[in-house]
Amino acid sequence: MAEIVLYHHSQGLTDGVKAFAEELRQAGHTVHTPDLYEGNTYATIEEGMEYARATGFGTIAERGVEAAQKLPANVVYAGFSLGVVPAQQLAQTRPGAVGALFYYSCLPAEEFGAWPEGLPAQVHAMEEDPFFAEEGGDIDAARALVAANSSVELFLYPGKEHLFADSSLPGYDEPAAKLLMQRTLDFLG
Repeated sequence: MAEIVLYHHSQGLTDGVKAFAEELRQAGHTVHTPDLYEGNTYATIEEGMEYARATGFGTIAERGVEAAQKLPANVVYAGFSLGVVPAQQLAQTRPGAVGALFYYSCLPAEEFGAWPEGLPAQVHAMEEDPFFAEEGGDIDAARALVAANSSVELFLYPGKEHLFADSSLPGYDEPAAKLLMQRTLDFLG
């Protein structure tokens, strides 16, 4: 079974993120869920992003990196949206990573240097999610990562929701979330 560090999205360590982690635990995995927001959660993406801006994106990412330093090196790094930043940074820079799971976001690999040869990863997002498909070029970064690395897969789901696998939020899409979880469990297996 895998050991996973799962970083939350911009709304914080919500009940939906905790439920996702618990589902992974029920499948036999060890899951760590660092709280990058020091206990704060937000009702909207905008409110959560305002907290991240005020705190500093670098500070949020550093909290994620620091949380992983206490763990073994041979883990899977996973992140939801904003949480992809520390997950991807660690997957690419901390020796020993065994996999990466990026939900709703993907940065250009060049942000953190080269992608580690053979490191398996999955990127999951909705095909019409404006945060993924339009604003930041995440879809382009994901496609480039897949094109350059046969060990990386991109899964696009029909729809336009951003945080669609968080069961505690209004944008939750149960069929897509179940498929995402199944693909995640297959990856971890």
